[in-house]
Amino acid sequence: MNITELTAALQSGTYDGTFRTLYPGRWEGQRERYLRIAAAFGERFGAERTVELFSAPGRSEIGGNHTDHQQGRVLAAAVTLDAVAVASKNDRNVIRIYSEGHGEERINLEKLEILPTEEGTTAALIRGIAARFYELDLRYGGFDAYVSSDVLPGSGLSSSAAYEVLVGTMLNWLYNDGKATPVLVAKVGQFAENNYFGKPCGLMDQCASAVGGFCLMDFADPASPEVASIPCAPADYGYALCLIDAGGSHADLTDEYAAIPREMRAVAKLLGQEVLGKTQEADFYARLGELRGQVPDRALLRAMHFYGDNQRVLEQTEALRQGDFQHFLALVRASGRSSMDLLQNIYPSGDPGERSLSLALALCERLLARDGAWRVHGGGFAGTVQAFVPLNALEDFQAQMEAVFGAGTCHILSVRPAGGVRVLAEGEA
Repeated sequence: MNITELTAALQSGTYDGTFRTLYPGRWEGQRERYLRIAAAFGERFGAERTVELFSAPGRSEIGGNHTDHQQGRVLAAAVTLDAVAVASKNDRNVIRIYSEGHGEERINLEKLEILPTEEGTTAALIRGIAARFYELDLRYGGFDAYVSSDVLPGSGLSSSAAYEVLVGTMLNWLYNDGKATPVLVAKVGQFAENNYFGKPCGLMDQCASAVGGFCLMDFADPASPEVASIPCAPADYGYALCLIDAGGSHADLTDEYAAIPREMRAVAKLLGQEVLGKTQEADFYARLGELRGQVPDRALLRAMHFYGDNQRVLEQTEALRQGDFQHFLALVRASGRSSMDLLQNIYPSGDPGERSLSLALALCERLLARDGAWRVHGGGFAGTVQAFVPLNALEDFQAQMEAVFGAGTCHILSVRPAGGVRVLAEGEA
């Protein structure tokens, strides 16, 4: 359909059922959002073009804090904040993507090699995704797209992964009829970020965005991670997922972040392996006295966190599958305590005045007690806290958190059941 036909379909409510599914708890306003993006595409690229809709969500890490880089397990969830696009194939062998607030990227597909001048740019991601499609013998080609994203930047929801999955999903459907699996689309995004963008990221962010729902990932084989989707809606159990921006700067934290995998690998090396995921917990504890003194005590504590949180991911997954949400919440709290006490990624070691995450976590505990759960979200040291909040206490929780950290700092989210998708009206194939 062209922009005029799409506009009529959106205005008539044809897509409302799809929006209710994609955006549980916050679908109102999506019709207007998509109408605005469709109109913007028409103005920029032409209203007569045959177009399709696409979406890829942000993600929230639920369990397994700093376990992925040790070939461990992670539980993550897609959320209802997403990057969306109106897109249309073109015959120019050029990808043109206009992103709200960022301008247009124009990628000539005659050149798929790495361009050093593009490192660290959105153009590098797009070129890298197209190049990987070519290497995998998947079809690729030019298209025009207008993109809008409400995935909060710098929040730990991985707006970059959502963008990568969105671009991969557009190429997958515009040129391959959806042939590439969600995990393959995720791997393509990781390839582009590693090799073209120049960031050595893992696969967790892209995989959670591409697959959707609660997503269990086992990185024992990093090249072929085991991925399982666990259907569960916290709202069905009376809870909302909140993300609190506690503030604090990520500047000058590179060494803090780098020390975690470095120290874990140092312990693994003493146990004869490269990463902790390949070691045995029983062997670690049997040799703990021998290990002490060969590495700092903090490295041993961080290894203890790895073993505990890696196992907890399996327990969390089983609790969700069994519908035991209270046990799941208890495990989330246990993961948060482990990050605080063992992983020690709540505040920078060199800045005694920076305790924003500690303050947010302490306030969560005071407000929620055992009626919810809270933990550091993502890398740590600064940034965001995650909380599962009873719906009947949500308004008061948000008000009290924002009274301390500022208006708009407590974001109420839902778990989204779908990952990167072509957005179709109900009944549309």
